Amino acid sequence: MQFQIRKDMHMNDQKNELIPVEITVETLKAKIYMVRGQRVMLAADLAEIYGYTTKAFNQQVKNNIEKFEDDFRFQLTAEETADLRSKFFTANINPKSRYEPYVFTETGIYMLMTVLNGELATRQSKALIRTFKQMKDYLSHDPLLSDSANIASLSLQISENTREISEIKDAMVTKDDLTKVIQSFSLPDKGIEYVIYAGQTFEADAAYADIYSKAKKKLYIVDNYIGPKTLLMLKSVPANVDIIIFSDNLMNILRLSELQAFQAEYPNVKLSFQRTGGKFHDRYIILDYKARTEKIYHCGASSKDAGNKITTISKSDNKELYHPMVDNLLLQPALRLR
Repeated sequence: MQFQIRKDMHMNDQKNELIPVEITVETLKAKIYMVRGQRVMLAADLAEIYGYTTKAFNQQVKNNIEKFEDDFRFQLTAEETADLRSKFFTANINPKSRYEPYVFTETGIYMLMTVLNGELATRQSKALIRTFKQMKDYLSHDPLLSDSANIASLSLQISENTREISEIKDAMVTKDDLTKVIQSFSLPDKGIEYVIYAGQTFEADAAYADIYSKAKKKLYIVDNYIGPKTLLMLKSVPANVDIIIFSDNLMNILRLSELQAFQAEYPNVKLSFQRTGGKFHDRYIILDYKARTEKIYHCGASSKDAGNKITTISKSDNKELYHPMVDNLLLQPALRLR
């Protein structure tokens, strides 16, 4: 739920009178802009959502300025402000202000949730989290977003929620209500077995991100049904890890243009593809094959679909049992996307 402040009310004079307006994917999308290659929201729009005047909202941020680095919040240049005004006539920018407006990245919005107090702030944070989740699902499944580059870039920005929420959880320990919401997105286990229930797409993303982040040198993914989200999840992989996706790309869900869009945005991801030879039904994740840190996981669902239905990811204790299977995969020819 969103609230707008009556223009004749001031926070220092009396309690704000709020007019509730429903937050939906469509209304929130209208308040998200592309600046410097990333999606941001204006401080003025966030102030309205949280029931503050822009001045009071900015003061709250200044009181906690050490939490907002440049990748969380930044001030627009005069050129960026003019460009935003020219493209979006309804952008919430005060033409009388002597200063250029500030904007918040999605990371900054989650940090913002840790510094705003009160029942309204907690309620609005919950509403934002739920709406961001709906937007993530929309970007993944809306057939109108069939342009490959759009899917790769748009989905990626919102898919960052899980790791960013996890990184700032420690700052939320005194925010009981909000912490309970954030904890529902936490990693579902200790890395041995993950149980993911229907509807837990955030938990599923967290599970795969957690596993991928453990790779030291090599990451092998065996999955015959791959798509754009398969690539998006690879941003959790540490640098200098060689990634091979073994797949026959059944139904041709992943296209060459989508791979090219991903590689353009993440040129440091070392990724190649090989076929499976038409012999695989199950999915596997192999970390650091035949190294001391080797781990092998059996996955019930593809990473792109996990969270849609109940599924599990289990780590195998008998790694040697899988070595003949992996050795055979390494002999398979390259997969050529179309």
